Amino acid sequence: MYSAAFLATIPSPDQGVWHLGPIPIRAYALCIIAGIIVAIWWGERRWEARGGTKGTVLDVAVFAVPFGLVGGRLYHVVTDPELYFTEGKNPWNAFAIWDGGLGIWGAVALGAVGALIACRRRGIPLPAMADAIAPGIIVAQAIGRLGNYFNQELYGAHTDLPWGLEIYQRFNPETGAPDALGGVATGHIPLPESPVHPTFLYELIWNLLVALLVVWADRKFKLGHGRAFALYVAGYTVGRCWIELMRTDTANHILGLRVNVWTSILLFAGAMAYFVVAAKRGPREAPETLRSKGDDQDAVESTSDKPADKTDAEHTVDAGSSPAENGKPEKS
Repeated sequence: MYSAAFLATIPSPDQGVWHLGPIPIRAYALCIIAGIIVAIWWGERRWEARGGTKGTVLDVAVFAVPFGLVGGRLYHVVTDPELYFTEGKNPWNAFAIWDGGLGIWGAVALGAVGALIACRRRGIPLPAMADAIAPGIIVAQAIGRLGNYFNQELYGAHTDLPWGLEIYQRFNPETGAPDALGGVATGHIPLPESPVHPTFLYELIWNLLVALLVVWADRKFKLGHGRAFALYVAGYTVGRCWIELMRTDTANHILGLRVNVWTSILLFAGAMAYFVVAAKRGPREAPETLRSKGDDQDAVESTSDKPADKTDAEHTVDAGSSPAENGKPEKS
């Protein structure tokens, strides 16, 4: 009976951490890194296609990524302080980002600050940059959700659906004590609520669909002035709202709803309002406005370094010489 039920569910990974000697290799961290790489790569391609300078997205990421990681962790800690600052909890774990816990809206908000700094240094418009990287960001979020799969976290209530997720007890291989994050699922002993709704998987799929929507709309309507980014925010928050209501992990509530539900509602309204207002700004930004500061000067210097064409040189008259000095008879 149990084996038949097991075959109709999705198994969880045995562990989410591997060790190379004393160095822990965490699946969650690898997923975050992979997502960042994909977002930068795709953002570069989209930025260049719109006429921007090659390498600009990477330069912006140097500022935006560290800011975003700090912002994501701050949002998580601020909205779930009881996980770190209540009796029996270790406050230093608030810095243990490798154990999971990044709030996307903190990451986007503070990451935008870093991106703004970088864009101003390069002399390019932030809304255009946001449009270029929008699909890559939400695909990066989808990849990051795989980290929740390895950590066995952010799932929903019990379900008998065929795609229910089996959650296993994990134990420290040395002490035998329960260890949800760093342990190993010896014997595949399911938790009491298993199988559960794989809400992280629902969000992963939803994110990929939103990425397709943004790319389609951007190509069809030539979105500019931050509208592609606003569409990403609006699309993501719709999915996050209903998926958040399915989750059973600990969360603070306001008026009976989880904090992230309220955040999604407010951000959806703000994104749609911005989309409408930005539409009045006309067509998307001209390609020349996306060239980084100094690019035109570099192009001039590159051209001036080239030897003059022989034909042009023969017809060039030195402005400081007389006609006679240039081989022409002087008129009397």
